[in-house]
Amino acid sequence: MRMTWVKKMEQELEGVALGRMHRWSFLAAVLVIGGLFSILSENLTIGPSWILLAIVAFLSIPLLLTVYFGQHVWTRILSLIMTGVLTLGLLSSVIFLVDSLFHHSANGLSLFRDAAVLWVSNVVMFGVWYWEIDQGGPIRRHVHKMQPTDFLFPQSTVEGELWSNWKPSFVDYLFLAFNTSTAFSPTDTLVMSRKAKVLMITQSSISLVIVAVLAARAINIIN
Repeated sequence: MRMTWVKKMEQELEGVALGRMHRWSFLAAVLVIGGLFSILSENLTIGPSWILLAIVAFLSIPLLLTVYFGQHVWTRILSLIMTGVLTLGLLSSVIFLVDSLFHHSANGLSLFRDAAVLWVSNVVMFGVWYWEIDQGGPIRRHVHKMQPTDFLFPQSTVEGELWSNWKPSFVDYLFLAFNTSTAFSPTDTLVMSRKAKVLMITQSSISLVIVAVLAARAINIIN
């Protein structure tokens, strides 16, 4: 017996899209994140550092099959599972990073390297999240299924035929995530929904913690 939330998703996506919806950008992004985690120090990961890459690679097989057969509901479920697992890995590694600072369990060079890896992973990770949640997901966005917008991009507010059919791509969400980690704000994009605001708060907080760890280590080295 299928769970209620699966049935609800099936009803929402019924008739929304026919055929295949390619997710190469998503797949490339999660593999990059998994690859970045594989080069982290072992003391910053739960289990071996390659475990998240292995999980992503394993789940990529059923994901590609659901895309091939046009099973949009299960494609979205698998995508959210993969994104959730990687996010938990990111959060745990940031916690271990802070712990390593206080217990001096890592030398300066490895700490800087791990912090840089986690910062880049944070940007790509939340670029994936923004791409997945905006207007109900990529399928609804690209088939003109009207949904409340989570992010209002400047192109969407421009009148005229030039931008009338414009839709955000993964690069737009990656740019949004990069701005959030560097400027701690979305800069040119309005954040409309509560869930988007919660995600941006989380991303900014992670970025701030990583930068604080680097600053603290730098001050410690100088002293």
